[in-house]
Amino acid sequence: MAAAPNPMAMSTKRICLRRLIPDDFQLLGLLNNDEGVMTYLDHEPPSVEKVKFEVQHIIDYYTRWPKFGRWIAEGLKGEFLGWFCLAGSEQEMPATLELGYRLRRQYWGMGLATEGARLLLGYAFSHHPTVERVIGITMFINERSRHVMEKCGMRHAKTFHLIFEDPLPGTEHGEVLYEITKDEWKKQQT
Repeated sequence: MAAAPNPMAMSTKRICLRRLIPDDFQLLGLLNNDEGVMTYLDHEPPSVEKVKFEVQHIIDYYTRWPKFGRWIAEGLKGEFLGWFCLAGSEQEMPATLELGYRLRRQYWGMGLATEGARLLLGYAFSHHPTVERVIGITMFINERSRHVMEKCGMRHAKTFHLIFEDPLPGTEHGEVLYEITKDEWKKQQT
């Protein structure tokens, strides 16, 4: 097994991933307020206070699980693209991790979400023997996110319905869970 990439900073040909720092609440605020980004997440972007709390929670997660969590995604010239996430239970080292991503609208449709997601799948399965499965969850109607997961080799595992006090449009179609196992991922690499 090759040495694992440094979880503090990883990269592809077009994306550099780095750990969050406290001031990144400003970048997350910019992302959350970008038109269309919150469509499948919430009715409105979270407040600055909530984003600051979220960033601190992400940084605290690194202490417990230094190899996983959320990364800021930047282009090769340092431009802020969005974020990627590979995380699991906060209680124990899980055999299943959840993949997530969120990009600024101006970077949609360029293959960057797929590129970053593939990087994290390779990182999870090549360098962490306890990881057996990676999942991704989105709204059924979020075709862009579903397409990214499919391009990464993930398959639709189930559709399920949650109850929300103030549901988003499309909630009635449910949520979808995509997954890929380590064995499935390895077969795709040959």
